[in-house]
Amino acid sequence: MVLRNVRVDVRHVFNGEYHFDEEMFVQGRKIITDGIRAVKASVKRENFEAARQKLGQIFHPLQDFYSHSNWVEMGNKLPNPNLIRSDTSIGKIADKSRATCRNCDGDDCTNNILEDILKERILISGYTSMLPIFASKPKGKCSHGGAIDRTSSIEPKGGINKDSLDASHGHLHTKAANMAIAATSELLEDIRQAAGDKTFLQMMGISKRSSRGLSFVINTRKSMSDDIETVRSITPLIINSDVGTENEPSLFILVPSNDPGFGKMIKTTDPTAFKNAINSLSANGGEDVEELSLSGLQLALTAAPSSSEIFLFTDAPAKDKHLKSTVIALIERTQTVVNFMITGSTALSRRRRRNDSKITASDMQLYRDLAHASGGQAIEVTKSELPVATSIITESSNSSLVTLLQAARSPGKADNFTFMVDETVTKLTVYITGRSLTFTLISPTGESQQSSDTAGSLITASQSVGNFQSLQLKTEAGLWKMKMVSTNTYTLKVIGQSPIDFVFDFVEVSQGPFAGFDVLDTRPQAGVNGSLLVTLTGSDSATVTEVALVESSGSGEVKGVVEPQASGNFLVHVDRIPSVEFVVRVKGQDGGVTPKASSFVFQRQSPINFRASNLIISAESNDILEPGTPFSVPFSVMTNGIGGNVTIRVTNDRHFDSTFPSSLFLETGKSVNGD
Repeated sequence: MVLRNVRVDVRHVFNGEYHFDEEMFVQGRKIITDGIRAVKASVKRENFEAARQKLGQIFHPLQDFYSHSNWVEMGNKLPNPNLIRSDTSIGKIADKSRATCRNCDGDDCTNNILEDILKERILISGYTSMLPIFASKPKGKCSHGGAIDRTSSIEPKGGINKDSLDASHGHLHTKAANMAIAATSELLEDIRQAAGDKTFLQMMGISKRSSRGLSFVINTRKSMSDDIETVRSITPLIINSDVGTENEPSLFILVPSNDPGFGKMIKTTDPTAFKNAINSLSANGGEDVEELSLSGLQLALTAAPSSSEIFLFTDAPAKDKHLKSTVIALIERTQTVVNFMITGSTALSRRRRRNDSKITASDMQLYRDLAHASGGQAIEVTKSELPVATSIITESSNSSLVTLLQAARSPGKADNFTFMVDETVTKLTVYITGRSLTFTLISPTGESQQSSDTAGSLITASQSVGNFQSLQLKTEAGLWKMKMVSTNTYTLKVIGQSPIDFVFDFVEVSQGPFAGFDVLDTRPQAGVNGSLLVTLTGSDSATVTEVALVESSGSGEVKGVVEPQASGNFLVHVDRIPSVEFVVRVKGQDGGVTPKASSFVFQRQSPINFRASNLIISAESNDILEPGTPFSVPFSVMTNGIGGNVTIRVTNDRHFDSTFPSSLFLETGKSVNGD
């Protein structure tokens, strides 16, 4: 919400209606009231991310009203309630021809608003222009004021804004700010009353339940009857262990997939309804070799909240392989972990059972690639082994899990890995997928244990099934080492439980007159410099000391320059965004939970793999869809790489008919528009 609020100053700096400048009160209120409609519609559909983004955007004009208008100067003690209503008068607005200000007395602008304007309680706001060539205003009108406002030197000179204590009307800055805070509360209260307490708290991310979702995408072909029975048996264990705790998912999603169709999606906040939906699944049909597994996964990704977890159960290849790039993009955007539970791989059996269409090596690689992109596992087991393998679900369904290390090697090779364990980490666990591999584990004290050594003390519990190994380690703070040896593809992931973690966004630092950051809606540009905004969670005393972009399948890394910001944020500049897949690694230091506690070093890593792009895509549209009215989404595409034809594919999750250019020709560095 904060970053979307800031974005208004980045993208709409010259649009007066977004700031209630130039007496654009009617237009400014329409932005707010239309936005409220969009927020309520999104909340009703439990699309909380869209609701948060729109709220952040409409906070900006709502708050600017009290700084840029004369509402405070008129002596009002309470916010204007009609700013969030479209069926009432916002107040008496000054005519275009009516003078509103006189010259300031030097730097003193305390009395530059004309007395009759205040006496008659007429709403006014200042005119502004940051470009000298366009600096003008109607005769007698107030200016916004300030060093960057070129109209403030045109009579009547000065300004009326209260943006800061040293602004033209800075003596009223605190009153205006408090009024803006109260108005923001009123808007949030209006949303709360429409949504209800429980839904409102979920939208705000303030809930006793975890903000994550739990989703199952299940192939329901006839050969999956055993798998479905396993899911039925483990679902109550997962749900019942988390009910009433902070680990209880905020949303449950079930997507059946088969052929020729997939869905209907079941989406509920009620764990009992979720269990009943799974119990009602039946296995039938699906005589075709391939199934629409990626279509079902795409549907779950569009419906799940950010930072969720999805488990896909199948024994068939994907019929819709063309959706791979779309699914990876959704994984990155939602930062959702996807685990694949595969029971049909030819690697498990040389014989094809009658109703069990096996997955070839290339089919399996597709699932591995998607799991790797999300930081999940692609677990290959027989149907009899699946109940054991599903224990990964109960282990990973915890909102306090953090990733200490994640890496993949394809093709496999011998490699050395390190990971830092700090004193807040508990339940230290290693996940390995791959076949015919060995490893050596070395603790911070130098003690080692081989993969073949069952009597060692570093591994307190282990479980191996199919291509998957799970190791519980003795929790010991310090730098651990792991030497992996295999010529086959493998993945390595080290997790633990800890309150300390991080969230981040790729951002673009504002180049305009206002300082700030704008969150990138697309992937960062490959091969050029970039920025990230990192926020630590779980500690008020922790600080970031290093941020690096680490190649997911190699040893290369790009370290950034860390600049502390306000409110516990850290702006990170890197001189190059890797052109290959990468993860974000954060190192930091915490002073301890008490004054006497010693400081310690910690390390965390993003579970999601990210990738850069040479394409820059932007899309803007109205937020309100009106029945029976065409909905236009203008977009632009530009490349800093090699030009040429690019294919355009547009989809929507409501199955609306749409038209769009099937391809566009790009020239390097030039933008091309479409609708």
